[in-house]
Amino acid sequence: MIHKRFVFRQLTRSGKQVGIFVLCVALSIVSLVAVNGFGDSINRSLLRDTRALHGGDIILTSPQPFSDPLKNAIATLARRGEVTSLRSCEFYSVVRSEKNEDSLLAQLKVVSPGYPFYGQVKLASGRKLWEVLRPGDIIPEQGLLDRLHLKVGDRLHVGSATLTIKDVVTYEPDRPVDFFSFGPRVLVHTEDLKRLDLLRTGSRATYTILLKVSDSAKRSSPANLATYLRGYADSGQERVETYRTAQSRIKRFFDNFLLFLALIGIFTLLLSGLGIRSSLTALLKEKEQTIAILRVLGGSSRFVIGNYIAVVALLGGAGTLLGLTAGFCLQYALPLLLGKFLPGSLRFAVSWQVVTEGAVLGVVCVTLFAFIPLYQLREVKPNAVFRRDPPGKRKGFPFYLVETAIFLFFSTMVLWHLEDRRIGIWFILGVLGVVLLSGLASQVILAGMRRVPVRSLALRQALRGLFRPGNATRAILITLSAALAVLFSIFLVEKNLDAAFVSAYPKDAPNLFFIDIQPDQVAAFSKTLGQSPRYYPIIRARLISINGRKIDPEKERHRRGDNLARPFNLTYRNDLLDDEALVAGDALFKKDITGLQVSVLDTVSKMHPMKIGDKLRFNIQGIPVEAAVSSIRTRTHESMQPFFYFVFPEDSMLRDAPQSIFTAIRVPKEDAGGIQNRIAAVFPNVTPINVTQAIAEVAAIVRRLTMVIRIFTAISIIAGVLIIISSIFATRLARTQETVYYKILGAGRRFVFTVFALENLAIGLISAFIALAMSQAGSWIVSVRLFRIDYHCYPGAGFVMVLVTILMVVGVGLSASIPILGQRPVVVLRQQTEE
Repeated sequence: MIHKRFVFRQLTRSGKQVGIFVLCVALSIVSLVAVNGFGDSINRSLLRDTRALHGGDIILTSPQPFSDPLKNAIATLARRGEVTSLRSCEFYSVVRSEKNEDSLLAQLKVVSPGYPFYGQVKLASGRKLWEVLRPGDIIPEQGLLDRLHLKVGDRLHVGSATLTIKDVVTYEPDRPVDFFSFGPRVLVHTEDLKRLDLLRTGSRATYTILLKVSDSAKRSSPANLATYLRGYADSGQERVETYRTAQSRIKRFFDNFLLFLALIGIFTLLLSGLGIRSSLTALLKEKEQTIAILRVLGGSSRFVIGNYIAVVALLGGAGTLLGLTAGFCLQYALPLLLGKFLPGSLRFAVSWQVVTEGAVLGVVCVTLFAFIPLYQLREVKPNAVFRRDPPGKRKGFPFYLVETAIFLFFSTMVLWHLEDRRIGIWFILGVLGVVLLSGLASQVILAGMRRVPVRSLALRQALRGLFRPGNATRAILITLSAALAVLFSIFLVEKNLDAAFVSAYPKDAPNLFFIDIQPDQVAAFSKTLGQSPRYYPIIRARLISINGRKIDPEKERHRRGDNLARPFNLTYRNDLLDDEALVAGDALFKKDITGLQVSVLDTVSKMHPMKIGDKLRFNIQGIPVEAAVSSIRTRTHESMQPFFYFVFPEDSMLRDAPQSIFTAIRVPKEDAGGIQNRIAAVFPNVTPINVTQAIAEVAAIVRRLTMVIRIFTAISIIAGVLIIISSIFATRLARTQETVYYKILGAGRRFVFTVFALENLAIGLISAFIALAMSQAGSWIVSVRLFRIDYHCYPGAGFVMVLVTILMVVGVGLSASIPILGQRPVVVLRQQTEE
């Protein structure tokens, strides 16, 4: 039977412990509610506008002009009245202002009338796209006008043409999330493409054909038409997808990013669960005398446990409600940090499915982590009224059963969010490894501290305080060190990435790249540039087979990282670059090998075992070519110098293949704009890329994303802080007695303060040390093994992180201990006498 007045008194007379328990419950679900709600809004928006996000029912893309068989198949469907088509292509080029010398690398999108089939391009004027865009006109984004100091009506040099700015595009339904876009978008009419004179042999461009299926189509669906067209497509480079099967870059990005945040949320849930158990244990510890009195007065274990279940249920409900509210607030705050990457059609709304999932998650979490403290109430006997230090709770079968249930619950959550079960298993093992390592390190350090002789009385008493019954020191250390290890690792990886690609950009490395130079332009290009840099010919090709065994494109695409099915850039030369060395073979090319030879970078041989003499078959511009491996190269150090996976002899047939050329130079930062203008004026088809500017933009994007990650990781730190506070509350009686005894023996308030400060200092120092050690190991693995960059441990940054952790723990611990420090001995002794 539930006694309402009893339950009400338990809630109102333990305000601080109740507050901590509610916060722990809220923290357990806030991250997942925010991520699930945000992801639900993204998915509903993309699903609602899925046709608009791709612009058509069927989407065909290729890095080269479409093949004749595929174009003929589309023409056949069009004659039957089954589809309507329109074409577009995207590429980069420098645009120049007519009224000044400013220039800018822009992303040109050449579109034909009718674009897009679905959705609507929004212009600043409010007019429709095809009321404005005519031959001779362009419509750029506002960013281009701002950076070139232009306005609508001004003229812009684009390639060999001069076009008029007619309006400003504010929204494109099919605009992808493009993190590494080197410039603002510019819409150009398809009839102006030839006038631009920008696309030549080997030019980098993305060609797209959009198909709209007519209502009278005889075939059953876009899927059937797509299957039909795939039979005519070059599977190596021409992709045919429907609006349902084509994954936009928006969806891929958010799927991956939100998955990462969800995994952090699951990790936070686990830590918050430990906080729920710790805070509830503290709450019930304070009530042991009350429970013992109830037992003396005839209250059964069933009555006691039932009423405290009601207390926990009310607190759990309040925490779940708070967590749902905070989660949705965080969901609406995410667009402020990710606004640049969000689709313009995104609309946020409260999802009842997410609300239900969050509520169920809160109930399950509270049930699992509150079970043991509630179950152990059975061990509170009536004689506890007379016993000051009740015996420790025993761990029996129910304890291990609940621990197993928690592990299964955690594993299920991970596997449910991850489609790749292998990654899920690795994540589970990784988290268990972090927790076990934290626990093992904590145990070793605490055991060692017990044996170390200490002369200082204050320090000796502080270290003894770590082993105070009910102090939960080990739980605090595990929770804090595990959460801090994740946060420290993110910070150290970011620092190393910044050092490798941004801050430590080599002083002698090229910073201005020129691509799509034509072979007959090399001499004139060098004259215009004013120097003769090294030129690198590029021939696009695909690897067909190795020793007669064909490459399986579908299997290769599922490979993590690089794969053999993608297009490769081939080149020809007879010498090694400065950052190359041979790992197999005594020369780049061998005299005793007849026929065509090729030198292979060791990166390729890691994707598929290769040795000298192996036969590689390529598809070069539709022509099959076979070459024997003459040597295997490696890069002696990471650099910004160009490199190629496959190198052929200079006198090979590749010299006559269709090709483009690129080069890279180092120029003072202030001269880059002038050189870019000069080259763009004479060679409009050549695309210059200012690498230092591009890297700065990428760095800004990475920092914005890591800011979001840090916010979610910081939530897990709060769980550790709450465990510290609950531990202090759980041992408040023991701490109060210690304070009184110190004062009776003549110690002042300063001595007591020092003892408690040193105790918290030890907790903070141990947690930070364990976290830093694990984060250094983890970030080294990520940096060296995953990103393949040099690793720096950053001792200065490590010292700062340790210092901040110590200050946080000491500050929190002392803040919670202040009421205890103010206890007067006479009052406490009088209370004990009365008892």
